[in-house]
Amino acid sequence: LMRSGKRSSSHRPMPIRVNTQKSANVSAITIPELKILHAFPHGGMQPFSDEDASVETLSHCSSFSDTASVADEGGEANEDAAQEDFQYKLKGFIDSTVDKSAKTRQGALDGLKGAMATRILYEFISERRMTITDSIERCLKKGKGEEQRAAASLACLLCIQLGSGIESEEVFKSLKPIFKNILADGSANIQARQAVATSLGLCTLVAEDDILDVHATMECFENLFTRSYARADGTCPSISPPTSQLHTNALLSWALLLTICTSNQLSDILRKHLPKLPRLLESDDVNMRIAAGETIALLFELARDMNPFDFDELDELCDKLSALATDCNKHRAKTDKRKQRSVFRDVLKAVEEGEFQSETIRFGTERMNIDSWVRKRTYDTFREFVGSGMNFHLQANEFIRDVFELGPPILVDSATMKAMKISRFERHLHNSAAFKARTKARNKFRDKRVDVGEF
Repeated sequence: LMRSGKRSSSHRPMPIRVNTQKSANVSAITIPELKILHAFPHGGMQPFSDEDASVETLSHCSSFSDTASVADEGGEANEDAAQEDFQYKLKGFIDSTVDKSAKTRQGALDGLKGAMATRILYEFISERRMTITDSIERCLKKGKGEEQRAAASLACLLCIQLGSGIESEEVFKSLKPIFKNILADGSANIQARQAVATSLGLCTLVAEDDILDVHATMECFENLFTRSYARADGTCPSISPPTSQLHTNALLSWALLLTICTSNQLSDILRKHLPKLPRLLESDDVNMRIAAGETIALLFELARDMNPFDFDELDELCDKLSALATDCNKHRAKTDKRKQRSVFRDVLKAVEEGEFQSETIRFGTERMNIDSWVRKRTYDTFREFVGSGMNFHLQANEFIRDVFELGPPILVDSATMKAMKISRFERHLHNSAAFKARTKARNKFRDKRVDVGEF
């Protein structure tokens, strides 16, 4: 319109209403009006100043900071909500352990086992330990097979969560008579007896406060695994595979409790059992043979630490161990022979030379050396119950860290963990070098002639 120089009634410019008095209502002026005022500065109105712009910028910055703080609060709120949901599920599992349906009870026990194996739940469990104990007791008494097996495993995880103290002692005091009754009852479900044989050993290690009661529990295990001893004429008793597994579990729990025996008790055990334990090496069950070999190596290690030790039948024992370390009987499975040979090479070195093939366990930023048969037996037992959560418990569970003398838990933030991670290429190079070194070391102990004709 300004360019054409014409004014039409239909295209009239918007009149500018500006009050030049001090009480002018500046907020009523729109942005287009301000631009026109800037073009005509004599209209009595001032344009935007730098000060006004800075005020607007500050308002935007404050809004961004408010948004960030709300995001932080939202993240914390999400974590709290997730924690509440998790605890709500755990409460549902606890309530479901008394359900009429066996399938529901089984699922609830498995849910509690999974939670305790992968998290530290001391505060939540401590408040409800007797309720959980009553549920375990009810499932052990009235349940069958898998339900009893799950309940026995849950009892161990409960003691691991509570640690060594009054709380776990109360739990074990309620469950120990039931465990022993099931273990001694030949008519009880064999799966339940197998699970109880393992659970009773670990619960005793964690929660038993009287060394005499420990010895009494060991005698319960002795009454089982001694039935697998070979007879004096060299023949092995006829035992079914499930019963043989029961005897194997009893032997391993007995070996676990050897690690906390006093010197006087160890002396009596060495005199009573060491001459007879080699009879288990003739068992038809590969798991029993391996358990017997590891137990013999453990006894020799404890005996050497205690005092100068002499075993009259050492040469005969070494011959048996050497035969098992190079076993090539064709009537045995190849996988069984490989596993057996690997274990008995280490057992033979332990008996003859007193050496142990150490192993390093890495978890988070820490490392732990498995440098003795005592530590190996303890680590294997905890790992059997905790499973894939073992590394997490090694990092955060104060009781397990105390057992392995790792000190208090070390808190490391995510940024430090990220900085300590190596690249995939560096990890590949490290694994390749370790593989080559391991292969060279193992080739020294392999007799290639033994493997001829197996494939």
